[in-house]
Amino acid sequence: MTESTDTTLRQLSTVERDGHEARVATLSQTYQTTPEDLWDAVTTPARIARWFAPVTGDLRLGGRFQVENNAAGTVQTCDAPREFTATWEYGEEVSWLAVRIRGEEGGAASLELEHTAVVADEWWDQFGPGATGVGWDLGLYGLGLHLANPDAARPDDENAWVLSDEGKAFVTASSEAWARASVAAGTPAEAATAAALRTTAFYTEMPTEE
Repeated sequence: MTESTDTTLRQLSTVERDGHEARVATLSQTYQTTPEDLWDAVTTPARIARWFAPVTGDLRLGGRFQVENNAAGTVQTCDAPREFTATWEYGEEVSWLAVRIRGEEGGAASLELEHTAVVADEWWDQFGPGATGVGWDLGLYGLGLHLANPDAARPDDENAWVLSDEGKAFVTASSEAWARASVAAGTPAEAATAAALRTTAFYTEMPTEE
């Protein structure tokens, strides 16, 4: 099932992965740039650091990489400048990414990001697809800002923006969009809405000191 809001297309499905049911979240976004430039922006460490986070390691077939304060992984396939796949390893959890790029009419290019993960039912029931979906939405938003101004540095404190009125509005809209995609995929509306509210709170509520 597919859910479209603003210029982002969101889709949820399930597949079998290593004998387990895995949930697949797919985001698609179109940018006013060439496929070659978009590929460069998502595969060159110096550029990734400007819109996502610093990354170290070998961004080549079979190479290992580490995203600062985030996941590590291995590049599994690479068909430049069209597609790459990689593992996405955070703590003891392993999931899988596929990034696809294609040219669009009018000199634009689209990016499709597919994230496949085996998710515990209790976690899915609590937060739904927005638990990771909001994070990917924030990443693609940052990518759009970078493509519009490639020389700009990444903000020093991105968490401060998320806690601003503008950031909270973005996270809320993203959570709601993932809730609609979840309903389209078969989740009862009440459960999807409750999960979206919990996800929004997770991203936007200021942590309290002990």
